[in-house]
Amino acid sequence: MTASPLVPVPIPDRVAALIGSCMPIGILQAEVDAECAAREVYRFRAPLCAEDQADREHALAALARANKVLGAYNPGLLLRPGAAWR
Repeated sequence: MTASPLVPVPIPDRVAALIGSCMPIGILQAEVDAECAAREVYRFRAPLCAEDQADREHALAALARANKVLGAYNPGLLLRPGAAWR
């Protein structure tokens, strides 16, 4: 028997609010920051000019900072670049 891939299912806003109310505010902010940074990293495609490369590295740094906070709270919350859209 093989496991089927998990399909993301949207959850109602009230359920998301209930889940969020159980987490510290710093973790919620880090989760939002990681999601935004992962989208920003995914936006850049090769070949990159110098300005785009600097912006991509800035987004990667923001993602790393957010992941550091999320990983200390729960390693299962870490995001990879581009994971926000997949």
